[in-house]
Amino acid sequence: MTHRDWLLTTGERGNTATRLDARHPDASAWTEGNHARALVHGATYFAELLAGIRALRTGDLLLFTDWRGDRDERLDGPGSEIGTVLARAAERGVVVKGLLWRSHLDGLQFSQRENLRLGEEIEDAGGECLLDLRVRPGGSHHQKLVVLRHPGRPELDVAYVGGIDLCHNRNDDAGHRGDRQSLPMAAVYGPHPPWHDVQLALRGPAVGDVEAVFRERWQDPAPLSRSPLVRLRELARREDVSADPLPPQTADPAPCGTQDVQVLRTYPNRLLHGYPYAPDGEFSIARGYTKALRRARALIYLEDQYLWSPRVVDRFARALSAHPELRLIAVIPSVPEQDGRLTLPMNLIGRITALDALRRAGGDRVAVYGLENPAGTPVYVHAKACVIDDVWASVGSDNVNLRSWTHDSELSCVVLDRSTDQRAPSDPGGLGDGARVFARELRLELMGEHLDAQDAQGRPAADALCDPVAAFAAFDEAAADLDAWHAGGCRGPRPPGRLRRYVPPELPTVKRLLATPLHHLLVDPDGRPMGMRRRNAF
Repeated sequence: MTHRDWLLTTGERGNTATRLDARHPDASAWTEGNHARALVHGATYFAELLAGIRALRTGDLLLFTDWRGDRDERLDGPGSEIGTVLARAAERGVVVKGLLWRSHLDGLQFSQRENLRLGEEIEDAGGECLLDLRVRPGGSHHQKLVVLRHPGRPELDVAYVGGIDLCHNRNDDAGHRGDRQSLPMAAVYGPHPPWHDVQLALRGPAVGDVEAVFRERWQDPAPLSRSPLVRLRELARREDVSADPLPPQTADPAPCGTQDVQVLRTYPNRLLHGYPYAPDGEFSIARGYTKALRRARALIYLEDQYLWSPRVVDRFARALSAHPELRLIAVIPSVPEQDGRLTLPMNLIGRITALDALRRAGGDRVAVYGLENPAGTPVYVHAKACVIDDVWASVGSDNVNLRSWTHDSELSCVVLDRSTDQRAPSDPGGLGDGARVFARELRLELMGEHLDAQDAQGRPAADALCDPVAAFAAFDEAAADLDAWHAGGCRGPRPPGRLRRYVPPELPTVKRLLATPLHHLLVDPDGRPMGMRRRNAF
């Protein structure tokens, strides 16, 4: 195996305007010698992030982008509110720069007011936080990254990339009792929705790549919004609408691990004036998945908030059709986050049609599950993670749908470990690639939690799940037992595990007809040029 079998080359990225690959000495499309760790759950990530920010000194650099930021969200107990923590860093001389999605109007239940408040608190303390609406109509900036750089102490440099926003609902742990600071969701999730999520911590040269992603957006000379109404509001509120210069980017941190990391993005084809770093858009997340799925032979393990759009899951369906031993496990929310009379069908229709396509291709080799906590409350799956054949692993902000693959800005990292895992089967795909430590350990950690698989000391006992066939069967058995326990009135001891089989609800024909155009227009729009849409290319 060569890494070119799994990772995109510079030409395959499809965006010659970015400096992301050109900045590497060999113009490679990825960096080598990184150390990547998966931080499962917001509580794990927030505690580590808090310690890292508090350790920053005068002249250090903190860069972040976010979809939503709540200034009062506590990272780890009283006094750790994210607005306070970032403001204190700025006050002691840390260079704090942020890009928050400006959001749509709060009347549409998005995040405009909250993002404004967080930005104001940072600006008042001497940092700089811009509200960025350089998106397609109806689009969002969905990237979630934090970069901590330490001039003179590069061994401390770290970048965080994944699905976890700096906002309410995210601070949950493995017990899944929910964040005490909660936003309302569908009623079935209760007052404190249980939340499952994943973030990556990266050390090594990949930190420089994540910083370069931030700098490309920060240095975009276009106005933060084209909307005359928004620009009037900016003037009325005397908002900062001009990015101050950043300190020059320092050299990338030295290699410190065994993992190659490839940074992938989505930027849409923005009408009129495109992004200078992606004038025709960039769809490298979609291209990265497409290339990796062609090599899938044993098991695709996917955790995703949406799993929508037949035009996207077509890539998964082709792999399932081509390889009769290939299995797919997907873990998704049991219920969409919105349960209104109009919003629920709009959310469901894309999933129903996507799962139909997958099951036509893979039959009983496709298994889809929801999660619940020990109290029986559904867990909202917000994670965006995929592991293919224990070789290729992706964690990011992107969901499996057209919006994430074509329309919004997204950021994902693929990790390909050079260290092989010798536990049987040592080569699940049978192509000579060998199981890789990072990918396998990520899958086993996630699966072990969902199965409540523990040894006598209470540690994850997941070695038996190394075999993809055994793992597929273990999920099926655990979900069947828990479903039967519920069907029997919850009598007797609750079976171990948190898995419930996902059965798509039936939508009446009238609701399907009404929901389908709204789904395509509002929920899952397409950000590709027309020619790519006609070919369903990315």
